[in-house]
Amino acid sequence: MNRRRTVSALLVVLVLLAGCGGSAGGAQVSGGGGGADSATVAETAVEAERAADGGDGGSGGGSGGDATQAVAAGRSIIRTGEVRLRVDDYEAARANLTAAVEARGGYVSDSTQQVHDRGDESWTSGRVVLRVPAENFSGMMATAEGEGRVLESSTSTQDVTDQVVDLQARLENLRAERERLRELYQRANDTEDILAVERRLSEVQTEIERTEARLQNLQRQVAYSTITVEMTEPRPDRPAPDQWYDTPVLAAFLDSVHGVGVVLRATVVAAAYAAPYLVVFLTPFAVGGGLLYRYRNRILGGDDSDDEP
Repeated sequence: MNRRRTVSALLVVLVLLAGCGGSAGGAQVSGGGGGADSATVAETAVEAERAADGGDGGSGGGSGGDATQAVAAGRSIIRTGEVRLRVDDYEAARANLTAAVEARGGYVSDSTQQVHDRGDESWTSGRVVLRVPAENFSGMMATAEGEGRVLESSTSTQDVTDQVVDLQARLENLRAERERLRELYQRANDTEDILAVERRLSEVQTEIERTEARLQNLQRQVAYSTITVEMTEPRPDRPAPDQWYDTPVLAAFLDSVHGVGVVLRATVVAAAYAAPYLVVFLTPFAVGGGLLYRYRNRILGGDDSDDEP
């Protein structure tokens, strides 16, 4: 009976210590200067855990080490970009972006496409989501903007360093609690105590897996930036009717009025262009014709006077 009470008391103490450890980890993150201490504690805890487990950490141990290295190397920044383009050929632009992102070590994570029809005309619009290594973000943005006429372009950054450190500290505390629960499980003899420890151990393991998943998700977003490119082909100005007599009466009348105005305006403009040429080239002919007409009249007038008696 005393042994069972002792095990139960130890279990309660472990739960309380886990809560205190989580609060202490959060305080270190909010303090601003505790990042390096948290990383040191994390490395020590990982080494102790590996020594106790004999290498039993699974993928969780690797993700924790990666997070520590990422924090030690610098800030954890998530970069995203959005570009809206007007392109002449959607398929060609999409193929060029796919080839460009793959050449930079990235990939296309999502793609949507829609074909619009209006009469005999059609145009295509769509979106591609590119994931590219963070170091190639600027180059890929420039390549995306060069695929057409840029209608809108924007970039944003999000610093998640504190979140990474907080998750890492929480993960190490949970792993330490798991080790203590394993030791307590080995010493427990009473069935009720064993079941209680197993239940708590299962809860801690579930929380470890959730924390690892959140940490890995942040690491992926930091390692691979996201660029969303929306593209659309030029939309036809207006549809052509199937037959000329399908045109509405009012529209036909207005088009005719507009056509008359265009013809009159074109005539005036053509006359203005032709006037200097007419003056220069027709004036000599007019003067020569006038002189010739006067000369002819003079000769004919002289001949008529000679014939009189």
